[in-house]
Amino acid sequence: MHDVIAHGAQIPALGFGTFRMAEPDVVRMVPQVLKLGFRHIDTAQAYGNEAAVGEGIARSGIARGEVFLTTKVWVDRYRQGDLQRSVDESLGRLRTDYVDLLLLHWPNDAVPLAEQIGALNAVRQAGRARHIGISNFNTAQMAEAAGLSAAPLVTNQVEYHPYLDQSFVLEAARAAGMALTAYYPMADGKVLQDPVLRDIAARHSRSVAQVVLRWLVQQEGVVALSKTVREDRATENLAIADLVLDAAEMAAIHALARPDGRLVSPPGLAPTWDAAG
Repeated sequence: MHDVIAHGAQIPALGFGTFRMAEPDVVRMVPQVLKLGFRHIDTAQAYGNEAAVGEGIARSGIARGEVFLTTKVWVDRYRQGDLQRSVDESLGRLRTDYVDLLLLHWPNDAVPLAEQIGALNAVRQAGRARHIGISNFNTAQMAEAAGLSAAPLVTNQVEYHPYLDQSFVLEAARAAGMALTAYYPMADGKVLQDPVLRDIAARHSRSVAQVVLRWLVQQEGVVALSKTVREDRATENLAIADLVLDAAEMAAIHALARPDGRLVSPPGLAPTWDAAG
């Protein structure tokens, strides 16, 4: 699987996400997916499983330098000083002295954005994060954050699947030299019974999950996070490098987007989302 290049960051286009994954499953699955060939693991302070991710990487036998590791700072730790302390705590749980990518998990207007971005840069300058970025920011917030940052922001991690048009955010990310990292690619399982996707999958003798992941990573600048607690499905998800969707198939999947397609918009955290591009 190829890497997505963004401001010098080489991000493996297909990652393994651990959102809502219990610690025993994380400890079991992380070594397995790394042995299968995954090289990108995504976690967050809010997931409560950083320690399990750290244990899983240690158990895998794969050298730390071969794994692109992402974590995210939760919104209650954005103050200068506190953010840095929270990262040190995360690194302790992850059993490493750096992460490859550190993100602000959601916007938080209670702390000045300049303070948040300044603290994020301080972590990078201290060598505790190789790259920095944001998550769940709208395009106005993306632009403001990028303008405040001494170091380039390399990604905005957002919900993205066939039912949610993220073209506006993707265009803004590309213009800024950033990647878009897609979470919830299976739309909480809703895509799996979609007749359009099932037809495309049947034509290629592939699964719907493979088609959706390929649709994402076949788009310029898009990284996709897959998630499963089954080794056979992880093997399947990784086996998409030789799958190529034609222009008509890509367009048919894009056409599935609908106005009510967004699934993740928690009150008190979600910003005012951009309209579809």
